[in-house]
Amino acid sequence: MANMSPTRVPMPEQDPNVRNKNFEEVSFGYTEEQAIEEANRCLECKNRPCVSGCPVGVPIPEFIAKIKVGDFQGAYDIIKSTNALPAVCGRVCPQESQCESKCVRGIKHEPVAIGRLERFIADWAMKNSTAKAEVPASNGHKVAIVGAGPSGLTCAGDLARRGYEVTIFEAFHTPGGVLIYGIPEFRLPKAIVAKEIESLKEMGVKIVTNYVVGRTSTVDDLFDDGFEAIFVGSGAGLPSFMRVPGENLNGVYSANEYLTRINLMKAYDKNYDTPLRPYKNVAVVGGGNVAMDAARSAKRMGAENVYIVYRRGEAELPARLEEIHHAKEEGIIFKFLTAPVEVLGNDDGWVTGMKCIEMELGEPDASGRRRPVAKEGSEFDIDLDCIIVAIGTSPNPLIRRTTPGLETNKWGCIVVESEETGKTSKDGVFAGGDAVTGAATVILAMGAGKGAANAIDEYIKNK
Repeated sequence: MANMSPTRVPMPEQDPNVRNKNFEEVSFGYTEEQAIEEANRCLECKNRPCVSGCPVGVPIPEFIAKIKVGDFQGAYDIIKSTNALPAVCGRVCPQESQCESKCVRGIKHEPVAIGRLERFIADWAMKNSTAKAEVPASNGHKVAIVGAGPSGLTCAGDLARRGYEVTIFEAFHTPGGVLIYGIPEFRLPKAIVAKEIESLKEMGVKIVTNYVVGRTSTVDDLFDDGFEAIFVGSGAGLPSFMRVPGENLNGVYSANEYLTRINLMKAYDKNYDTPLRPYKNVAVVGGGNVAMDAARSAKRMGAENVYIVYRRGEAELPARLEEIHHAKEEGIIFKFLTAPVEVLGNDDGWVTGMKCIEMELGEPDASGRRRPVAKEGSEFDIDLDCIIVAIGTSPNPLIRRTTPGLETNKWGCIVVESEETGKTSKDGVFAGGDAVTGAATVILAMGAGKGAANAIDEYIKNK
């Protein structure tokens, strides 16, 4: 029976004043009854506008129709036909600007909670499904994947389904890329990432860790080892900094380092001996999802005051609305129209504060956003003992420096023929995800991996 409620079924979650002291997942997920109730809000539009907003083309109305009748296994099979990481996507994809933004129900009311339903189905399958991934017959062709992040995992899964012998070479000791080192446990439990990766291994995908392409071997070495095509999904792990005086003081972290210590090295868990000093007053510079992750993590690590310092206004924040909402609930303090001028420190070389200046929005810049302009004479200080810089990342230069014939742009990103194919200037080499676009979303990286898998398949067949 159709559910014409103008609002979506609420997602149960931890109380803000409880969750900001632990690293357990914020949202509990739908029950079966709640999922069916929300699924019945879907109108099953014939032209399926929501699918056009999904970078990996999940057949959304079809899987929701299965939920309506309680066929959760059927819904999972439909999602997995195009999405290798549904439990991940259901948690971290910006559905509000993708599939849900196209939902007809959203024209006048709230759109169908597509992401929450995808998460429900993926979680249900992890708990209840006994089906094992089928191992396709080998077609005799070998493909190498550089990087076990979302784009590499997706490319590997799609190629494995077609019978390719796929090997992923990962620099870290644990596969998952940004899913493991970047996104906190309270947003994406690492056990879930591990289970998603295990399903790829069941399909025959091999993962070699502690293997740095560009050091352990080069791209050309991989060709010499018999791989017929190579996909580079090495991400964008090189942090950008503020370039202000005092930035080299102790207590200043890149968001990459800070989150890696917490997520990959489990600094929040007393059973792990990971060095991370306790801080009382923390400022996170930036306004994206990474900034929200760092700020919310710092609060959970015991900081009394955590500030988001962002040079534009609230309307310009690039982070997901859900993450901003959760950060506010958890007590994060937002300082909008504020820019760092100098990091202040003591004689021992540790951070004691940050000199900032008030900003105002001027004319639009090249990106179309209004450019922040400093207000003369508006400087002020914030007392701090830790600063986390979350203003962007770029690709590590290792791949481009060790791969002759691979074209990159001025930002160090690999140049591709199109983001749909990922074809690079070097024959047989394809690329996608943050290594091509710079830091972006998980689902866009997955879409690039899927497109590259199609292009690699055509390339090898034609070759």
